[in-house]
Amino acid sequence: MRHVIVVPHNPHWRVAFAAEAALVASAIGPAVVTIHHIGSTAIPDIYAKPVIDLLVEVVDLEPVDRAQPALVALGYEAMGEFGLPGRRYFRKDNDQGDRTHHVHVFEAGSAEVERHLRFRDYLRAHPHRAQDYSNLKRHLAQLHPTDIEAYMDGKHGLIQELEQAARQWQP
Repeated sequence: MRHVIVVPHNPHWRVAFAAEAALVASAIGPAVVTIHHIGSTAIPDIYAKPVIDLLVEVVDLEPVDRAQPALVALGYEAMGEFGLPGRRYFRKDNDQGDRTHHVHVFEAGSAEVERHLRFRDYLRAHPHRAQDYSNLKRHLAQLHPTDIEAYMDGKHGLIQELEQAARQWQP
């Protein structure tokens, strides 16, 4: 059973992202184009589950598949596409079994890369909407402290609304 814990923004998350991005880049190798910090830990001043999300753009997914043993050696569990065609998804837990990292790998230029980055950038540019999201996450974590599925389902409507706003937003 996974506990749903959201905490205030931690400036150290940026440092933790950079350190993990270096490890992931080294494991995957020259196929990496760039690595982005996404997810709530990448948005200042909002509550988040303390899980660092990395979005890795690569020239091709084949080298990522070959690098799977190197990522597993870093503590990642390989999850395949995990519901998103064209993605390679990896997740990592600490020694206590708490999730610490997600790695989402897509080919550079993928529509999924654009979607994730627009969502992040929209919330960074619209702090009041980021606070709406933060408040909902805090409420849902209190309401469903041991039900990650209910927590995720509770966020779905607002995420869809924010993604729509992000698609229409002109930065």
